[in-house]
Amino acid sequence: MIRAFLDALGPDHARPVRNRLLLTAAVSALQGVLLALLVPVFAALLGPGPEAALPWLAALLAVTAGYAVLRSVSLYLNFTLGGSISRGLHRRIGDHVARLPLGWFTGARLGELNRIATDGVSRTMQVPVHILPPLSDAVITPAVALVGLAVFDWRLAAAAAVAALPLWAAFRRSNAAVARNDAARDAAADEAAGRVLEYARAQPVLRAFGRLDQGHAALEESLRGEHAAVRRLLLRAVPAMFAFGFLARLAFGALLAVAVLLALDAQTPAPLLVALLVPVARCAHAVAGAAELGGALRMAETGLRRINEVLAAEPLPEPDRPRRPERFDVEFDSVSFRHDDGTQALSDVSFHVPEGSVTALVGPSGAGKTTAARLLARFHDATGGAVRIGGVDVRDIGSEELSRHVAMVFQDVYLFDATIADNIRLARPGADGAELERVARLSGLDRVVAELPDGWDTRVGEGGTALSGGQKQRVSIARALLKDAPVVVLDEATAALDAENEAVVSAAVTELARERTVIVIAHRMATVRAADRIVFLDGGRVAEQGAPGELAAANGRYAEFLHARQKALGWRLTAAAST
Repeated sequence: MIRAFLDALGPDHARPVRNRLLLTAAVSALQGVLLALLVPVFAALLGPGPEAALPWLAALLAVTAGYAVLRSVSLYLNFTLGGSISRGLHRRIGDHVARLPLGWFTGARLGELNRIATDGVSRTMQVPVHILPPLSDAVITPAVALVGLAVFDWRLAAAAAVAALPLWAAFRRSNAAVARNDAARDAAADEAAGRVLEYARAQPVLRAFGRLDQGHAALEESLRGEHAAVRRLLLRAVPAMFAFGFLARLAFGALLAVAVLLALDAQTPAPLLVALLVPVARCAHAVAGAAELGGALRMAETGLRRINEVLAAEPLPEPDRPRRPERFDVEFDSVSFRHDDGTQALSDVSFHVPEGSVTALVGPSGAGKTTAARLLARFHDATGGAVRIGGVDVRDIGSEELSRHVAMVFQDVYLFDATIADNIRLARPGADGAELERVARLSGLDRVVAELPDGWDTRVGEGGTALSGGQKQRVSIARALLKDAPVVVLDEATAALDAENEAVVSAAVTELARERTVIVIAHRMATVRAADRIVFLDGGRVAEQGAPGELAAANGRYAEFLHARQKALGWRLTAAAST
């Protein structure tokens, strides 16, 4: 547990945390000495010569004063440590995930990461403040007091040591029950969190098709699963904790019986036995709550394990000396890619995108178009072959340098809760008003800004909720234009636009191609026809590639695709004939 704790905090926090833990242990040990000193004090006060208690009483007062000072200092330092742990963990997790490849951020991981950053960090920061100090008192204090008991009566100390063995076994068993079922509860909670996010994001679709009951059913099922996992945790953990508490009190009763037997045999003076039972009773009370503390510690350990799993996720390897491409054509050379679950997404994909041209990746859903685009932006590394920009492998360019050369416009647009101008300036914070106006004109955003009451100062809301899908897409395109990267990837960029605005964006793509290399993933015919070259993907392979006119005349897979789209353009909605 302590090792996992230190691993999660990292080397910067390891030493101060280790020092605080040692101080906590020292305070608990001093408390054990204090309890041991109660024995001669009470034995003398209850015996025939109370004046003999004075030296012991002086020692007890001195130890008590030292204990009070150290306990106060320890509590203060542990509370400050808790806040430092929270800030340190959030910063460390944030810094680490910022270096992870974008392909790592799946929907399931986003829900898990959200719980780790909230519940997991909260549990962890409680360890030095609310869990370890009382747990240390329940373990270290009785152990030190037991040594003190042995000085005055080894038989009662031996009986206490024997009673501690089943208590230790029960403690470990209850902790294991909590840890095992808490892990299952966390998995169910992650699933529920993911379903809540999915349900919230799917509201427009669910409402449009009147399927709120179906989406709600999936959410209800995940919540029932979480509830069942919590019940299993309680049903397994609570009886184990109760059993431990019962054994602790049973052990104290057994020690009382041993003390009575020793007194009846007159082998130990009665005042001494009474004095011996004072620290025993105090320790029994602390030990009785150890199971609950141990359970909380195990739950914190589960959170630590999950934090460490995130921190152990490997960023993509970076070159020692990043290379900067001198030109900006794009080449896929026998590229293959396999997902972590073993699914083959791309197989031996090869094509070339000349600099300053527009190439459309076309094909059915699941053909590998988005995967190819993400390999270019290095969301993942290819498992076979190479993706090159200007003849340089993207793995040799380095992520930071690559991000300056490649701009992506995603199908799913996320905007921050700021103004339209602020969201666009993410691409280049120092951009002036004239530059904003230029990219707005190219992307068709100028019309949107003109219609909004606050213009550029309009706040878009969290995720861009104050804008329509088409408006958000235009903000995203304007942001990519402002970045002025030599390679631009548009992933279904016109999916949320109507025909008029699609024409505006298509014109912007043509303008982009004069100075940049553009790769477009699209199904709409206007976007596809604007391309200089078509790469048709099917089943993760290149089925055919060439100029749009050549492929249309070849009667191959692209011609079939083209025919299907042209046929769809003739569809009309008509009223059903009355009968």
